[in-house]
Formats: sequence, structure tokens, C-alpha cells
Amino acid sequence: MFDHFVWSVLAVPVMVVALVTLLADRLPPSPAARLLAWSAAGTALASLLNVAAFTVKAVAEIPFVAGLFGWSYRTVVADTGHVRWVPWLCVLLMGWAAVAAARVVRRHRGGRAWALRLGGVAAEDGIVVVPSADVAAFAVPGRPGHVVVTTGMRESLDDDQYAALLAHERAHLDQDHPRLMLLSDLAGAVHPALRWVSRRVDYLVERAADEHAAAAIGDRRTLAGAIGAAALAARGRPALGSGPLASFARPRRPGAVPRRVAALLHQARGGRLWPAAVPAVLAVSSLVWTGEALYDLVELLILAHG
Repeated sequence: MFDHFVWSVLAVPVMVVALVTLLADRLPPSPAARLLAWSAAGTALASLLNVAAFTVKAVAEIPFVAGLFGWSYRTVVADTGHVRWVPWLCVLLMGWAAVAAARVVRRHRGGRAWALRLGGVAAEDGIVVVPSADVAAFAVPGRPGHVVVTTGMRESLDDDQYAALLAHERAHLDQDHPRLMLLSDLAGAVHPALRWVSRRVDYLVERAADEHAAAAIGDRRTLAGAIGAAALAARGRPALGSGPLASFARPRRPGAVPRRVAALLHQARGGRLWPAAVPAVLAVSSLVWTGEALYDLVELLILAHG
């Protein structure tokens, strides 16, 4: 089973990160965000299932537990006797991944309730206005979805820039970007190496929303101005507690605002999407290999019982 651990937990995540480093800026943002988010999610799932398999193996190595199920704990231990530390390391990794994933889910689910607790007022057009000097705006998924905007953000923009901001945030909802961000954030929670992929997906969904909004309002410069004005207004102001998602004015990746503005001030260029299939293929291969690891675990327990 150790070879499965090496491939799915150690090798594939690092290769996916390396490929995303090379490819992310060369791909069209909207489809690239989807492919990379799902690739990260598949890679993380394969890693988590491998860790879970080794966690079960660690528990089966305990003589008392093995006795309850009629297993020979010596047979279970012997399968990875040369790396006895791996199953017990996986117990720790499993617990850490569960806590980290729960925090991510709670942060993503708390968006609209968080805004309403701060005194936000929901309007009929799906906009929740929060009375706060902080400069923030973000999309909250749901049925229906909502756009949360602080009064500080509204006061920082003129009417055209505010319309561009709303088009940007509504693009997030229309293109299901919160789900992609949740997938990539969960991947980063499950495997530390994939946090970098998560940050790249965050940037790509912002770029995708920028392009969609620019097309909707028909003015790339107005949206670029709104992004710049919001970022400048947010400087020096305290952020609101624990906002659930990345804000329009406060991206989670340093340097994202200048790059987004520069991209908007130039005509959008297309790009080949097929290179993004490479990390997807790696994720699929890791999932297939993980299936064999689970099969090997079942065989091992049957052998130990015999």
C-alpha cells in the first residue's frame, strides 16, 4: 500500500501544483478556473481516501481492535512494516484535514447570515447593504444568491463604477464561482500543497468575473477604475471581522488587483485550453490508483482474518 501513498499523497499534488504554476496565466480564465478547481478537488479526494485507508490500517494494528474483529494484527503490521510511521502519521493527517475542511465549509456557508448580523438590509434586487465603513463587496450563493455591499464600498464608487461592481459580483453567482472556490478551498484544506492551487483558482474566478462584467457593461475601463478605486479606498481601513469570501477590494492573493486592472486595460486574449487537461488527467490517475489502494486494504484485512 505504501506505493499508493507515495503516488497519491506525495507525488501527484506536487506535480499538480507545478503544472498550475506553469499553466494558470496562459489559460482563458473562466474554463481554466473550472478545470483547475475540479483537478484540485480530485487530487485532494484521492489523497484523503489514501490517508483514510492508512488510518483504518493503523486502527487495525491495535491488538485490542484486531481481536474484536478476529484479525491478526501482526499480519496487518507486516504489510507496511518497513514504514510503520505512515499509518500513524495518517491518523494525525485525517484529524487535521477534518477540522480544516469543517472550517472552510462554515466560512463559506456563513456569508449572508454574517452580513445580516452586521445590520445588513436585503433589497428586492438581491443586494444586501451592510452599514459599515469597511470597503467590501462579495457574492453569497443561495436560492436566490445575494450580493453583499458595505456602505463604505458604495461611497467609494460613482454610479457607473458601482454598476460595474454589481455586474462583477453577479457574474460570480451566474457562473457558480462560489462553488468552485469552495471546491478549491476544501482541496487546500485537505492537502497543504494544494493551497497554492486554491489561491490561483481564486484569482482566475476574479478574472473570469471581470471579463463577464466588462462584456455586460460594455466598458472595460470603468470596471478597471472601480477595482482600483475600491482597492485604494480599502487601504488603511480595518477589515470586517471574518468575512466569508474574498472581497472585491481585498483579494486573498497579494498583487491580484494590479494584475486584474492591467488585464482589463488590454483587450482580452484567448488561449488554448487543452494544457489544463494535464492536471485533470493526473487527478484521475490518482483516483484510479486510490481505488486499487482501497482494494488492497480489503484484501489485507481478509488475509488477516484468515
